[in-house]
Amino acid sequence: MAVRFKPIMFYTGILLTAILMSPAFATPSDVQSDEQVRRGEYLAHLGDCIACHTAEGGKSMAGGMEFNTPFGNVYSTNITPDVNTGIGNYSFEQFDRAMRKGVAEDGHNLYPAMPYPSFVKISADDMKALYAYVMHGVEPVSQANKENSMKWPFSMRFGLKFWNMAFLDETPFKPDTAKSSQWNRGAYLVQGLGHCGSCHTPRGVAMQEKTMAQDGEDGKDFLTGSTIEAWHAVNLHNQWPAPEFAKFLKVGHNSHATAYGTMTEVVHFSTQHFSDNDLSAIGEYLSSLPPNAESGVIKPKPVTQVQEADLYKTRGGLGYVQFCSTCHQNDGRGMDKFFPPLADNSSVQSRNPTSVIHVVLSGWKSAETEQAKRAFDMPGYNSLSDQELAEIVTFVRSQWGNQGEPVTAEEIKKVRDEIGIKPAEPSKFAVPRFAAMLSSPNADQLIYGMRLMTETKALMPKDVGNVLACNSCHLNGGTMEHAAPYVGLSAIFPSYAPRAGKIIDFKDRVNGCMRRSMNGKPLEKDSREMLAMIAYMDNMKGQAKADEPIPGRGVGKIDKSIVPNVENGKKIYKDQCAVCHGDKGEGLKQADGRNVFPPLWGSQSFNIGAGIARTYTAAGFVKNNMPISNTRKFPLGQGGLTDQEAVDVAQYFTHMPRPDFVDKRKDWPKGGKPTDARY
Repeated sequence: MAVRFKPIMFYTGILLTAILMSPAFATPSDVQSDEQVRRGEYLAHLGDCIACHTAEGGKSMAGGMEFNTPFGNVYSTNITPDVNTGIGNYSFEQFDRAMRKGVAEDGHNLYPAMPYPSFVKISADDMKALYAYVMHGVEPVSQANKENSMKWPFSMRFGLKFWNMAFLDETPFKPDTAKSSQWNRGAYLVQGLGHCGSCHTPRGVAMQEKTMAQDGEDGKDFLTGSTIEAWHAVNLHNQWPAPEFAKFLKVGHNSHATAYGTMTEVVHFSTQHFSDNDLSAIGEYLSSLPPNAESGVIKPKPVTQVQEADLYKTRGGLGYVQFCSTCHQNDGRGMDKFFPPLADNSSVQSRNPTSVIHVVLSGWKSAETEQAKRAFDMPGYNSLSDQELAEIVTFVRSQWGNQGEPVTAEEIKKVRDEIGIKPAEPSKFAVPRFAAMLSSPNADQLIYGMRLMTETKALMPKDVGNVLACNSCHLNGGTMEHAAPYVGLSAIFPSYAPRAGKIIDFKDRVNGCMRRSMNGKPLEKDSREMLAMIAYMDNMKGQAKADEPIPGRGVGKIDKSIVPNVENGKKIYKDQCAVCHGDKGEGLKQADGRNVFPPLWGSQSFNIGAGIARTYTAAGFVKNNMPISNTRKFPLGQGGLTDQEAVDVAQYFTHMPRPDFVDKRKDWPKGGKPTDARY
């Protein structure tokens, strides 16, 4: 159940009309009870009214949300009880007719983008409560409706009368007496107010839902999935256990899938507000839907470990390691509550790959809920070529027990064209590709060097004195701009190092990191490990020359006149950093004890001799690279803090307790020690 779309995405491309199209209605005279209004508010959440009728940054239910369609632009309308611009004069009978039959007060037909074919099933009592809420529980907003600009003939409404005659089934919801009351409650919600079929049921030639319920042979298509506008609303006959459906609707993810696209809005505005009883009822109903041989359900297999040959010796595997594994991890399990699993993910391995391609191209944002108030962003990877993306998506769909079929570059291009996302303009900083190493004569050595950088502690446990990896500071294997990239770096060595007070070579520089950032010991200069790391970094030299500036080098500059505010830094750390690095700077680990995100202080972090231990160096790194998953910026969604905030939080964490550096007195023998050095 990865995506449910607002009804705007269907019905002959006429995307969204209001529940009510005219503001001229009769004023109700009766005073509604508070209990009925509160119940109506809950029902409005069940029907997801807010999502369609609230513009971004606008007032609730006042309309104005713009939807661009191939047939013109449409705007949601004001359904607040304002008398002049909203629906404050609407009688219950007119409201009921519009909701059930799609006919406005003046007799004109509403486009069936408003899911009245589902709302037919709403009970009389629920309809009265919903009306009471709209009229007495919603703040009136004086905001005129925006004029739609639909192309002819879609601007003509008379044909909708014939559409209703052919496809509108006014049969009310019928409980199944052979089922439990909870099952029937779930069926009522899914088929009626929840209108799940609007997105998850295939459409016919007139864009009608092929069926409105699971009812014998005629209902075999109900909730078996549908694709529109480069999104695939998945088949819900997927045999998840009932609690998994309930969890997904409550928090936007479960062990099989994560909400994306407009489903994140549905969770935020609608399903997170459902009662536990209603969530359980929906889960019971959906989990009872019978398997359908024509629906493309993939029976899950146990999650397995990826083979090293697949991960490190295929273009798709190396692309995944470079661009995806920071969040989703090499084992595809992601991080609970943060980054969704790709292993055993229903949407990822769906027989229809449209949605996973769409997400990879355009990005993703997690649902904001009461249990997860901070949303996480995934950037779009449209700067990668169609072939690269095909390789990575195919890898993801076929590993860890996933059973998705390969994806071609042509399929990527088709979705790219459909959603109008062009490849990003090339930047001065050219991102090296891990996959390109496979074509080198010494590919095995280069890949080993890359692994030493990204899995340093795991592959060199005797040489590393903490739990960090080179990748902790040189993000994405040193291929990210202003994240201490290795690109062009070997071209500047040998060079004079003020901290050492002499000319050093590239191997000396590596060993400096081993002793300081890794709080470990230096490597033998001719060791296999040293030669592999040097070969890997030298492979990224490109056309760089020692006497020419290297784009993206270092961690970026921060104005050193900015005065740190450590108390504000403490607050920023708690709000922005602790989620990945821990409340006490201890870092984040997987359930099996493997370190995922590095500790920022304590015995397992870098020592005071590391460059990142200096306030303004750390601030430059933070400003350009942290927090991750905070924006849509390629490639890790990094950034978002101001210079002042970066300095404040850098001052806070760099001055927390950490290991000493024994040879600190030997540093800067000829002077020039930075003012923010820790010793």
